Amino acid sequence: MFKPKWWMKNVLSIDEDFIKKNHLRGLILDLDNTLSMHGSPAAEEGVMEWLEEMRRLGIKMRVLSNNTKKRVEPLAKKLGLEYTAFACKPLTVGISRALKKMRLPKNSVALVGDQIFTDIIGGNLKRMPTILVEPFHMEDKPSFKLKRKLESAIFKRDYSKLK
Repeated sequence: MFKPKWWMKNVLSIDEDFIKKNHLRGLILDLDNTLSMHGSPAAEEGVMEWLEEMRRLGIKMRVLSNNTKKRVEPLAKKLGLEYTAFACKPLTVGISRALKKMRLPKNSVALVGDQIFTDIIGGNLKRMPTILVEPFHMEDKPSFKLKRKLESAIFKRDYSKLK
């Protein structure tokens, strides 16, 4: 339930070889701490170029966020991506909506995100491939620190060693 199929440094680590080796045709992408710093109106450095590379490879992509349309829509538009807001991860309703819009079989689409308790559990409940990425930046808010501590305990991950 808690274990991703793959664990990568960040979305920029998902490259052509990985896509081809794993027969992926689509990526459902979490927004905050996966493509952008939490609450930021801009993508992290290198994300725009990475998205262009994925497009060149013919990969369908869609943002999936638990956040509101007000937060998700402006950044998704900047990224040139369709989106599903208020996804209610780890429940699978938002994931199902995103997959339906993408028109791809779930086994050819990986759900990519930085949180075990939302992204990975949601993807695993939907029985689709999951990619856990480390957040670009560690959050300072107590709620995020608590989540990361719980994730570390469950998954034997040490976020304090991230640079």
